Amino acid sequence: MNLRWRIAQFFEVRWWQRYLRRRDKNSYLDWKRRYWFDFLKKSGIEIPPGATVLDAGCGPAGIFTVLEQQTVDALDPLLDRYEKHLPHFHRRDYPNVRFFNQALETFGPINESAGATVNRSGTRCYDFVFCLNALNHVADLPRCLGQLVALTKPGGTLVVSIDAHNHRWLKHIFRIVPGDILHPHQYGLEEYQTMLTTSGILLEKTFLTKKGQIFNYYLLKGKKPSG
Repeated sequence: MNLRWRIAQFFEVRWWQRYLRRRDKNSYLDWKRRYWFDFLKKSGIEIPPGATVLDAGCGPAGIFTVLEQQTVDALDPLLDRYEKHLPHFHRRDYPNVRFFNQALETFGPINESAGATVNRSGTRCYDFVFCLNALNHVADLPRCLGQLVALTKPGGTLVVSIDAHNHRWLKHIFRIVPGDILHPHQYGLEEYQTMLTTSGILLEKTFLTKKGQIFNYYLLKGKKPSG
């Protein structure tokens, strides 16, 4: 993994420690669950009971926290450190979730995965794959995009949320100077849309979830062709 990614991962843990330092665990998790329920409602995403779901780059309080009737795998290379340094996250609080302390770039091959379909190459594939506020945190972006598509079952849904640059000139500056140290990748909305479509996803909807001066925050929802 490259140096810029390693630095970003170090500061990611520090960011969470500062952010959660004065927040009560139960109050924070109650708020976060309301956030995810509202997120699903506003985006029009319905996940039926029994569906297989991957929460890629889940963090300590990802969408896995509200998926109690689904078969869920949650993936993040910082899970061990979150559990060690953040009292807000413990695997035992989510008995229906299988956690993987692993980078997306290396996730996939298995012998068998309870509840997950396995494709011809022997990798997991899911009805729903979420990568929320995580795509520009990864080390190898093209490889991760390929992984997300491969992990989505034919006919399944891929949901990605990103922060996209509003200004082309600032985007190029941030690529040279680490003005946004938590995110190794700096792109605009159209670039992310093109990445998804050229990776084999039929992009259905793009939602603006939050406006900002430097970045706007978007949700991209698409389908993997079934044929």
